[in-house]
Amino acid sequence: MATVKKGKQEGAPEAGFHRIRITLTSRNVKNLEKVCTDLIRGARDQRILRVKGPVRLPTKVLRITTRKSPCGEGTNTWDRFEMRIHKRIIDLHSSSDVVRQITSISIEPGVQVEVTIEDDREAEES
Repeated sequence: MATVKKGKQEGAPEAGFHRIRITLTSRNVKNLEKVCTDLIRGARDQRILRVKGPVRLPTKVLRITTRKSPCGEGTNTWDRFEMRIHKRIIDLHSSSDVVRQITSISIEPGVQVEVTIEDDREAEES
């Protein structure tokens, strides 16, 4: 009986609630963390049901090693360049109207935002 009551309480949220995943990508960690904290602060102010994150994904390091000499003669000297790409994921459980209000914050330059919305019913089936 307890599981039936628990199931009814979980299935009882108002229609129109969605699972929303916000993916933030940037080369600059400070800007990325600032946007994350602003999003989470806005979500907590709006009293969203559930907020998970930010989940820090592994940093991708893109490396290029190239010769310094343009003609190929002389001492073998090399330049090493690298670019680090940082990624964060924030999961929300709320209506899409509330998410529009949250994501209306100013986003720092160089931070890419990707929002994926999934219906709650689809999430329960899979």
